[in-house]
Amino acid sequence: METMTGKTIRYRKIIRELLTELAAVPHLEEGIRDRLLFDEDNDSYAIISEGWNGEERIHHIVIHLEIIHDKIWIQADNTDVVIARELEAQGIPKSDIVLGFRAPSVRPLTQYAVA
Repeated sequence: METMTGKTIRYRKIIRELLTELAAVPHLEEGIRDRLLFDEDNDSYAIISEGWNGEERIHHIVIHLEIIHDKIWIQADNTDVVIARELEAQGIPKSDIVLGFRAPSVRPLTQYAVA
């Protein structure tokens, strides 16, 4: 694990608050709930949806964020929210947001950090 910086502490707080707020939004489908997964030892944060839709088991990643080298890596964003914009609204510069779910060859074409 890297040495923790003030930026990492600030980003952890923003991520925890943002994901907690998003996970609190109720599902339209009965029997489905969002769970928060916060692993500060590895700076990995996620929301997963789980439950049952009739006979179908639901278990998937909604959002997965990691803090790597003082940047927030968006590893998955399966929302209508566009988590990168939410992070920007919290004061995180685009230069500290990596769209990890995009291929490395595509990242330079975005307005966000490459790595």
